[in-house]
Amino acid sequence: MSADAAGTVRIPPCSGHAVELAAGDVLVVIDPMGQQVSDLTAFCRDDLDEYLSSGRSIDYASRLWLSTGDVLYSNRSRPMFTIIEDTCGRHDFTLTPCSKEMFEKLYGEEVGRPGCEGNLAGALAPWGIGRDRVPVAFNIFMNVTVDGQSGEVAVLPPLSRAGDHISLRAEMPLVVAMTACSAGQSNNFSYKPIDFRVERA
Repeated sequence: MSADAAGTVRIPPCSGHAVELAAGDVLVVIDPMGQQVSDLTAFCRDDLDEYLSSGRSIDYASRLWLSTGDVLYSNRSRPMFTIIEDTCGRHDFTLTPCSKEMFEKLYGEEVGRPGCEGNLAGALAPWGIGRDRVPVAFNIFMNVTVDGQSGEVAVLPPLSRAGDHISLRAEMPLVVAMTACSAGQSNNFSYKPIDFRVERA
């Protein structure tokens, strides 16, 4: 994994990466080729028992789909990120990261790949964060719809085009892990990389 002259790092398909952020740093997550999801989770760098919470964030925003101006909260109701720019506008914060068990149950794979859950845990291993502590991720660029009558959930191809990005300002020191998602349905059945860069405060 290497960075280009602008400091952009590429996460290869079906893998994960972690980075530390200081308060005020801006994390820019980029879909370089289009229709590729990145699962993102975060932990407070000073107390790893505090983590990014889907439930708190959706509750306080009073909507499922978060975008520019929205705040992503921790399980302790403290701001972790503010979305300061979003060129796609559709992300998911409801579905849990794909896992080897999910591939077995939904896709019929006999030998399950680690999926985003395993890749996030692998990236977070240096901080002692294992698979059982990976929460519901902020699924960047993932296009999930909910039927208003039946409540049925559908995972559709991402709306992101090549070069779309989301910029998240860290509101506290963080350990952040991201993936290039391994679930075929989430990525229109094509596995591609995810790019990111950190703009230091």
